[in-house]
Amino acid sequence: MKQTKTAQVITESVELEFVDPQGESTALEADLVFDPADPFAVTMVFRTGVQEVRWTFGRELLVEGLYEPTGDGDVHVWPCLSSNGSAVVIVELCSPDGELLVQAGSRAVNTFVGKMLASVPDGQESAFVDFDSELAHLFAV
Repeated sequence: MKQTKTAQVITESVELEFVDPQGESTALEADLVFDPADPFAVTMVFRTGVQEVRWTFGRELLVEGLYEPTGDGDVHVWPCLSSNGSAVVIVELCSPDGELLVQAGSRAVNTFVGKMLASVPDGQESAFVDFDSELAHLFAV
């Protein structure tokens, strides 16, 4: 049996700006969440006031998207400058129901990514997965 490591869940509140097709922006609050129980993913939790909306995607998209455009499929992330010249990270989420384009300050995203990588270093994700438990769960379904 492989021994797994443990680490704590990391949550970073970020202020996002929803950017509509006309380029107008609206403030939106969200949390970036990294749970070492799923070490290959991050979750963006949008707080809409009525309910939370969660979107989970590969953590490497957020890491790489700080420095260069990345993503394929439903999630794209890239660095950019906001309309006032501030460094931001753009996250585009696409689903059959539509798409959402938000931007977050690069500093907040960088802080979150730094904490996440300190908790579970790049390339060490598999040390945090309990493969025996995962297999038991799969076969129990």
